[in-house]
Amino acid sequence: MTANVIRRERLSRFVDLARVYRGWNKSELSQALGRDPTKLIPESGNPKLDLVVGIAEALDWTVGDVAESVWREKPDPSGEFKGLDYDTLKGLVLKAHSQGEWKKILQISKEMTVKSRDGDHRAFAAIYNGIAYDGMGRFTLALKSIQDGLSERVTNEKVRCMLQTNLANTHYALWHLVEAHAIAGDLITTLESLENPARIERASNAYARYVRGNTLRRMIIEKNVANIESTCLRARIDLEASREQYLLLAEEFDDNSYRGVANTCLGALHEVDAASGILDPHEAIEQIELGLDAVIDPTAVPLGDILESWGWWAIFGCNISLRHLEGEDLHHHMALCTNKAIEIAERLGNWSMRERAFTLEHFRRQQAKLEGIPEQGWPLDEDDIRVITGTMGRFPSFREVGWQILRGANVLESD
Repeated sequence: MTANVIRRERLSRFVDLARVYRGWNKSELSQALGRDPTKLIPESGNPKLDLVVGIAEALDWTVGDVAESVWREKPDPSGEFKGLDYDTLKGLVLKAHSQGEWKKILQISKEMTVKSRDGDHRAFAAIYNGIAYDGMGRFTLALKSIQDGLSERVTNEKVRCMLQTNLANTHYALWHLVEAHAIAGDLITTLESLENPARIERASNAYARYVRGNTLRRMIIEKNVANIESTCLRARIDLEASREQYLLLAEEFDDNSYRGVANTCLGALHEVDAASGILDPHEAIEQIELGLDAVIDPTAVPLGDILESWGWWAIFGCNISLRHLEGEDLHHHMALCTNKAIEIAERLGNWSMRERAFTLEHFRRQQAKLEGIPEQGWPLDEDDIRVITGTMGRFPSFREVGWQILRGANVLESD
């Protein structure tokens, strides 16, 4: 059966469902959808947007859910994974994860879902499905994967712990700060009640502290907290605890990934301490820029969490500058940090870092305009435009900023 035939059948089912849901006859349905009764379903199986919108409104669904249901493809894993059993696939997905092969992880995790024998298996496959989407910057799809995993009947507590950890992280990546804070807090309470936590539970607790601490830090940036001093204190407690836990794990297991996250916590602490007044902002930005001397040439630094941590240091430097500095001082330090963040984000292919770097550079230019500084053009090449467009797709909260950047740079013909 061809893809077009499959889509025609799905469309036909949706149209019938809409008619039954609304209690319409065929004539009323055709009128509501703006179609000739004899030509409701296109021969090609590819409906125009107005038909998809009409079906969605008739069903009280979202347009995206209807479109996904019509166009979704059945899992079609690569031939090299077909026929392998679940345990073999699990070993392969762990190896692919260690090497950051996101597309490969996605292929394997889909085949793992097919070969799953119970809810624990399906949930574990969902975790890696979400990890793959996270690595590709497709955070809304990562969130859906993790939520699918949580809907399974999970009896393995380690699997449940991994699901909740990834759920908190994905909400944090999407700037769902209330959700990230609540989920991380619940996880911390659970994990810190364990008497003899295993490595995965210790690492999950360290990461939950990392997420909650950084979520509080972001709440300070967004100014959506009533008491900044109290929020800074809570952020500091979490970030310091996370850093200490990661350093212990790094020493015990000789894992540079843990060292990288610990270093990210240290950079975040500089920002929090500047916001609370513990550290003078000029001293904080000096500490950030001294740290960035380690990545003068990001291409000379191996890929991984340590390089990523320096990219986040650059973002923290931008936040400190934007919040506390003024005039030429602000623009000098912001330009240095945004340039470094973009360099590292490009080397890593890190969409979260790209979103922050472009957003903060946009804010800097807006601030320059308010200060009456002569406006300088923002030269965007084709790669920049592609990255900004991709970031708009991945972060709904970035879309308005993205449009402003593109309009301001006069890269759209309609402008």
